[in-house]
Amino acid sequence: MQKISLYDMDRTITVRGTYTPFLFHMFLAREPWRLILLPLLPFGFIAYGLRLISRGQLKTFNQRMLLGSGPKLADLQPEIEQFADHVLRSNRHQKAIDQIETDRVAGRTLVLVTASYELYAEAIGRRLRFDHVIGTRLEIDDEGRVRPRIVGENCYDIAKIERIEALFAKEGWLRAESHVRAYSDHVSDQAMLEFADEAIATTPTPKMRLLAGERGWPIVDWR
Repeated sequence: MQKISLYDMDRTITVRGTYTPFLFHMFLAREPWRLILLPLLPFGFIAYGLRLISRGQLKTFNQRMLLGSGPKLADLQPEIEQFADHVLRSNRHQKAIDQIETDRVAGRTLVLVTASYELYAEAIGRRLRFDHVIGTRLEIDDEGRVRPRIVGENCYDIAKIERIEALFAKEGWLRAESHVRAYSDHVSDQAMLEFADEAIATTPTPKMRLLAGERGWPIVDWR
């Protein structure tokens, strides 16, 4: 029996979201002149609110403004590593870290499943000794430049299931011969929690708390 634990990241393992802090960390460290572009960011949110662009397109719009259209990954990597250190130093639920370690010691395969960019989620997952990291993938061209284009789908909601199933296929895991446990704080992960044999609502939002009550899922507070 393959034992697998699926963890959402933002506000499940972390206290706060990481996407916007990541972009701000990167441009302040590398190109602080991009502060002059901040007044343009609300236009992306307005377009998203009017459903003119998708959540993924909003992400890449903000990325283009604050990170640029093609920085080299090698140049970004030192700041990515610093950002991961900062997250785990000042933006994590210690009880979540403890549960990750408990699952690891119990022999469970640890999978981080997040809508955040794999670009930096991988560095966070590596520090927490995750076996696999699934996140939103960005295009990296032949010259190693990170483009503001998402490869495939934004890893959010049902798209997480597609990526999880792809990982199962890649690793040769059979769902019927696996015990899957999933942790999340948010209703957008309902599909992932329903995919699991054991779903746990962690420090849940009000909507997630309501859903967990309806489904009989355990609720834990990691604050």
